[in-house]
Amino acid sequence: MGVLLRALVVLALLLTLAGRTWGTETAPLRFGTTAVILQDRAEFLTKWARYLGERLGRPIQFVQRGSYAEVGELLSTSQIDIAWVCGAPYVRNRGRWQLVAVPLHQGKPLYQSYLIVPASDTRTKSYRDLEGTVFAYSDPDSNSGYLVPQFQMLEQGLRAGNLFRKTFFTWAHQDTVKAVAVGLAQAGAVDGYIWEALADIDPALIARTRIVSRSAWYGFPPIVARASLEPDLLKAVGEVLASMNADARGKELLNQMRLDGFVPGEDSLFDGIRQINQFVNKHYAQGS
Repeated sequence: MGVLLRALVVLALLLTLAGRTWGTETAPLRFGTTAVILQDRAEFLTKWARYLGERLGRPIQFVQRGSYAEVGELLSTSQIDIAWVCGAPYVRNRGRWQLVAVPLHQGKPLYQSYLIVPASDTRTKSYRDLEGTVFAYSDPDSNSGYLVPQFQMLEQGLRAGNLFRKTFFTWAHQDTVKAVAVGLAQAGAVDGYIWEALADIDPALIARTRIVSRSAWYGFPPIVARASLEPDLLKAVGEVLASMNADARGKELLNQMRLDGFVPGEDSLFDGIRQINQFVNKHYAQGS
């Protein structure tokens, strides 16, 4: 074999190997999140990405944004593949998003909205007692941090625009707790799961707040996928999440999230959110 021919054979072999190594490399699964992880977020997401990637056989890339609207837009335009969202945007985007899994907290795929005030406020018993105060919401697309309080106020014949002196968004439930604890707001609505987790992580902070009331139970913020995600991959992601509580590494990650596990979940879990969303929309559309 001539030198030139041998060189061409070697080059062809190298290109073939390169194609196996680089050309067929599996694209990462893009996973959108907001500020739902409470502690050591970057380190935790690195560990979770490694765990999920090993079990799925493909890399996981977490994409973090500051609001549910930003994450939802990325999901709806297929710039990410799956996301941990809130129940309110899930029911509003049911035709464009697929349910993957629902977390279990204290053994249930459910959670509540808490109305909280500073611990020093022993007078407030309901929204009626908050006239003229400053109120903190978490996110305009949050069920527990925005939709539920709108519903509860309307049930009591109240409207936020007439009740509060001022309202603002903190963009994270833990920041709503902090705003109430330090007096930036005289009250706020938060995800009960976050409040309970903070009670374990930062009891001194939680001790500066008081729960006025707890809402009805609603479907826990789910993990969803873009509508075009391949059925086999959708199934695989759900199975990996559901099996996290079956091994030591998975259990440790769940413990860090203060969760018991994940279940496939049913769309009907979110019927309560659908009902209050329709109720609030109807009342505001009517101007009542």
